[in-house]
Amino acid sequence: MSDEKPAREPIAEDARIDALEERLRAARERENERNRPKASGADANYRSGNRVLADLLGGILGGLVLGWLVDVVAGISPWGLLAGLFLGIVVAFRNIFRMANTRPEDSSQED
Repeated sequence: MSDEKPAREPIAEDARIDALEERLRAARERENERNRPKASGADANYRSGNRVLADLLGGILGGLVLGWLVDVVAGISPWGLLAGLFLGIVVAFRNIFRMANTRPEDSSQED
């Protein structure tokens, strides 16, 4: 079997074939880059979700603590706590709305 000649002779190197192979390689790289899942988008969504949760919990808990301190100092038992809770909720939702209305490239500069 090793004595047999191949059915076709190998084609000599041609500049057109080399150029075509280079264009195909570049097109495959562009396609792979375009189809690659973007981890930064998922990370950005995860960070923004954590920020919403932190704003919400921080606003509510901060309002409760400050309202309780006003209750203890001023002696107006439930009203300071209720006012602090209400203000904490308002501040938390204001921060969440402000974050939702900023563009993604702007929010990365804030951190």
